[in-house]
Formats: sequence, C-alpha cells, structure tokens
Amino acid sequence: MSALSSVIDRYAIGSSVLAYALDGLSDEQARARPGPGTWSIAELAAHLADSDLVIADRIKRVIAEDNPLLTAFDENAWIDRLFPNEAPLADSLAIFEANRRWTGRILRRSVEADFARAGRHDQNGRVTLAELLVGCVNHLDHHLRFLYGKRANLGTAVQPRYSYPIS
Repeated sequence: MSALSSVIDRYAIGSSVLAYALDGLSDEQARARPGPGTWSIAELAAHLADSDLVIADRIKRVIAEDNPLLTAFDENAWIDRLFPNEAPLADSLAIFEANRRWTGRILRRSVEADFARAGRHDQNGRVTLAELLVGCVNHLDHHLRFLYGKRANLGTAVQPRYSYPIS
C-alpha cells in the first residue's frame, strides 16, 4: 500500500502547504482581485475549505456505503452567494486543517480494498476512493498555482512549496 500511503501523506500535509501559502497576508491583500483568475485569495481559501468538506463527505460515503450517489456542487454559485470574500483566512484555514486531520485519520485506517470501492457521481459517473483522493490532492495543487500567482501580483510572493500533480 506504499503508493496509497504516499498519496495519503500528500493529502495530510495539504493543510501545512495551504497555511504556508496564506501566511502573512493582510485582510486587504486577501480580498484584492489581482489575478490570475477572478477570485480573491479569501474566496479561493473559502473555496478550498468548502470543496474539501464536500470531497471528505464523498470519501466517507464511498468507504461506508455501497455505491453511494455523490452530488456535484456549483462552485461559482457558492462564491457568488455565500459571501466568501468576507471570510477570514484564518477561519478558512482552520476548517481546512481540521477536515484534513479528521479525514486523514479515516484514510489511514482504511484497508487497501477500500480504495477500490466506488460511488456514482451525478455528473462524472463511477469514481473510486483512490480517484477521489488523487483528485483532492490535485485540486489543492491546481488552486495553489493561482494563489501563488496572485501573491506575486500583489508583491507578496513566497516560494511555492511541495506542489506537483499526481496521477
């Protein structure tokens, strides 16, 4: 289970990687919209917290239930209607960190056969636990590229740390 252990490790350190990427930003910088992309860093951090909770729900359903339905969510509607630009970075990070600890504990206790279990995503079809996990790790890496680009455009660049997609 070494390949799975490696991905679980990547999942588990995601909160440290995000904490590093958000460190030192003022409220004004977090709410600015410098690009790349249209979201602010605060919106991006809130999206990461929200989507991580959604993915954790899917992970738990796949482990615990037989062939569960996994529903999509409209990330842009959540950004437009749930006031994420008002969310303090510390709150988004705290939710992300707690969720990664909680779900990481579950993943570490899961057996190899659990990672072949699957659910039915309402838009993407069959998805295994292993695919959910890899997708979650890659999702953070995807958004970190935007976050680091925004920081550079704000003049608050930090050297990216531990970010590369896995397959």
